[in-house]
Amino acid sequence: MAGAPAPEDYQIDIIVQGYPGKSVCHGGLGWSTIALLRGNGRVALIDVGTFSHRSNLINGLARHGLKPDDVTDVVLTHSHHDHSINWVLFSKATVWIGAEEMDWAIEEPWGSTPVPELYVRELHGSAQKKLIREGDEVLPGMIAYTAPGHTPGCLVFVLAGKDRDIIFTGDAAKNRVELITRDTDMTYDASVSAVSIEQMWTLWRRRPGTLLVPGHDLPMVLEDDRPVFVGKRDAAIESWFGDTLDQTTHIALTIPGR
Repeated sequence: MAGAPAPEDYQIDIIVQGYPGKSVCHGGLGWSTIALLRGNGRVALIDVGTFSHRSNLINGLARHGLKPDDVTDVVLTHSHHDHSINWVLFSKATVWIGAEEMDWAIEEPWGSTPVPELYVRELHGSAQKKLIREGDEVLPGMIAYTAPGHTPGCLVFVLAGKDRDIIFTGDAAKNRVELITRDTDMTYDASVSAVSIEQMWTLWRRRPGTLLVPGHDLPMVLEDDRPVFVGKRDAAIESWFGDTLDQTTHIALTIPGR
């Protein structure tokens, strides 16, 4: 997606691709999408990932001539660790999070949910924090919509452009399968999630060519009312199954055309 046309004078680049999968034996993968927006005097990240994203995030910024201190805004779709932990890398940024999400996350019991307790506590008391509500304009041209289900305070962001919109769904719709079926994994209420996804479809269909960026998948556009991927998936593991460190096995985590 690097270099794709963007609304108005924003440039959008996908710093980290989201991945629509779960680990079988070692807990959740947590490979979430991180998007970079530049324009209108802002350098913004939509979600910032977890610990395993740090080098990719820093190196991804560097490829665009940026350092963490250049980031002016961190926009969080929700509080789960795989989307929020790295807000601490951006000491000069405003950190935007839903007011309802913050109220919910700070009260979650420690050690039993995907909410990163200490990071949420620090954000709750941080002067960097800026709370968002339905209809707020977060960045110039970007409006927040409530989309509960995955968490009570999940937000979807719609960035309006001259020729098309961009929708950032976070984990309110994690991947193409959830968008198509309206069925969701990891939701506190499947019926609530289904209503939120229908709202996303309404926003998506509102304008031809609108790009949708989910929380754990490639960006998509609608063609004949069907989601079609934009870009090529890149996901693999290098494993040490041999006898030396330079002997590795490359395991692709993709299939052709998907």
